[in-house]
Amino acid sequence: MPHDEMMELASRRSAQTIDVLIVDDHPLFRDGLKRALEFEDDIRVVGQCQDGPEALAAARLLHPDVILLDVNLPEMNGLQVARQIRAENQRISVIVLTAYHDSQQVMHAMRAGAAAYCAKDVMPDDLVRTIRTVADGNYVVDDRVMSYDELQQWMSVSLGSMPSYIVDGEEHFVPLSPRELEILDFVTNGMSNKEIAVRLRISQQTVKNHMTSILKKLNVQDRTQAAVTALRHGWVRIRDNSGDNRR
Repeated sequence: MPHDEMMELASRRSAQTIDVLIVDDHPLFRDGLKRALEFEDDIRVVGQCQDGPEALAAARLLHPDVILLDVNLPEMNGLQVARQIRAENQRISVIVLTAYHDSQQVMHAMRAGAAAYCAKDVMPDDLVRTIRTVADGNYVVDDRVMSYDELQQWMSVSLGSMPSYIVDGEEHFVPLSPRELEILDFVTNGMSNKEIAVRLRISQQTVKNHMTSILKKLNVQDRTQAAVTALRHGWVRIRDNSGDNRR
């Protein structure tokens, strides 16, 4: 957000309550967030939603200042929702909440228009502080408060270290970590979890944990779908069995 708009928001927030919309498909988690925020005099929960379409409709109707948005939602994922909300109303600040926290996911969230990215086990005081910070037009990445210009600089530097691929002339960034790509490469070439564990000198449980993360990030149901997705995007390739040349 440009500096002048950020200053306008800050001055307006100082005299107003921050209206918050909670979007999560787990009722208990939504209720827990609502109860935690009810203790704050300057924060008001104006609605709760369980999926993306509901969130988009509520954002248009309620015009919240801040949306707490789960990244894993039915029908539309949280990043798709964030992108659409920001396209329709840039004055809404989106805080993405997730159980999985890594640098690639943070980058995808910020590129989708999020103002902050928090793990779901965030302490209530830290979440409240983040809500107030983004409501003032700032951004929060790894506990660091940034202006719009600082965020753009951070993303420019961070993107340089992320693997990417080109589709129809447009650059896309791989949502998997280097280790996850390595494991998915082995999976695509027919290796079992046990064989991968031996090859990488890690435990089978560690391989299973990585596979769980891969399936989550790619939004697929099994190893075969993950392999097809990776091959389609060119992240991995089938190797010649006569040799051991990789990528």
